[in-house]
Amino acid sequence: MTTGERSSASTGPRPISVLKCPDCGASNRVAPSERGAPHCGTCGKPLPWVVDADEATFEVEAKASPTVVVDLWAPWCGPCRIVSPMLDQFAREHAGRVKVVKVNVDDNQRLAVRFDATSIPTMVVLRDGQIVDRLVGAVPQPVLWSRLEPHLKPPRTAAPG
Repeated sequence: MTTGERSSASTGPRPISVLKCPDCGASNRVAPSERGAPHCGTCGKPLPWVVDADEATFEVEAKASPTVVVDLWAPWCGPCRIVSPMLDQFAREHAGRVKVVKVNVDDNQRLAVRFDATSIPTMVVLRDGQIVDRLVGAVPQPVLWSRLEPHLKPPRTAAPG
């Protein structure tokens, strides 16, 4: 389930994720950003933004301009292992419009309590920092996507030239 690597700066946890571009295969080191979404440094295409977070890095990871889907999961949870690749695929197909933040509830119990994750998987949808939806349990991919897609911001279009 690990999707990125972490490093710390002297000012506190500064998560760095390595995101692989599905178009050209390049690895991109990406820090969280409240503005915009990551693009490949090689080909310029939007990157699927899927990161791991813990109690130290969650706040900075959850602040993003695209819609944020918080995936509260545990490694022993069978339904979580079904949902995780669906969320990865959702991030690939909606690159630039969504950020998936994965939180292991066993290692981050305060976040589990904060989001009332008494059953897992629990997915919490944040838009502009506000909870706009909550899904509990594994559901078929079309059902999951039909719940998530309405919360996505419209895609950015290129400026007329």
